[in-house]
Amino acid sequence: MGQKINPLGFRLGTTQGHHSLWFAQPKNYSEGIQEDQKIRDCIKNYVQKNMRISSSVEGIARIEIQKRIDLIQVIIYIGFPKLLLENRPRKIEELQMNVQKKLNCVNRKLNIAITRIANPYGNPNILAEFIAGQLKNRVSFRKAMKKAIELTEQSDTKGIQVQIAGRIDGKEIARVEWIREGRVPLQTIGAKIDYCSYTVRTIYGVLGIKIWIFVDEE
Repeated sequence: MGQKINPLGFRLGTTQGHHSLWFAQPKNYSEGIQEDQKIRDCIKNYVQKNMRISSSVEGIARIEIQKRIDLIQVIIYIGFPKLLLENRPRKIEELQMNVQKKLNCVNRKLNIAITRIANPYGNPNILAEFIAGQLKNRVSFRKAMKKAIELTEQSDTKGIQVQIAGRIDGKEIARVEWIREGRVPLQTIGAKIDYCSYTVRTIYGVLGIKIWIFVDEE
C-alpha cells in the first residue's frame, strides 16, 4: 500500500509552522476550525470578485490566522498586490466588513494585514492557479507544466515536481502525469518543501494538481 503523508504536516515544528495559531477547549475546537475555513473562503471569494478579468491568477499564497480572546489577526500573503489593492485602505476596510458580517463576531476585533511575497512563482499555490488557468483555456497539459517549471526556475528554487491527475485533455480514462526538475527529497525532514494540492473544474471533469517545491536545506 502507498504510505503517503502531507509534506507540510510531516515537517511541522522543523521547517514548517502552522497556518493557524490559536488555543481552544476541546468542545469548541471544531467551531474554531470552521471559523478559519469561513475566513479563508470569504477572502478568496472577495479577491475573485474584485479581480480584473485579464488574469486568472488570484495570487494568494497563504492566509495565516492568529486568534486571541478579543482579536482575530489575519495576514494575507499575496503575490500580486495590484490585483486587490488599487485603492488600498478602502478595499481592506470593505474586505474586513465582509468577513465580519460572515463571522458575525460581536465581541472580537478583526484585523487584516496584507504582505507581499518576493517571488510569487516560487509559491506552489500561485503556480497551481496559473496551471489551472492554462488548463481551463484548453492549453495542452505538458505545455502548461513546462511553462510553470520555467517560471519557477527564475525564482531560485532547487527543485520542483508537478503532478496532474484526472481526465487529462478530456480523454475517457483518468490518468496521472507528472514531471520533475531538480531534486525533491520528500523523505528528508530537514528539507524545506512547499506543497499544495489544488482542484480545477474543467468542462470535462475535475482535475487535481499537486505541486512540490524544494526551497532549501536546513
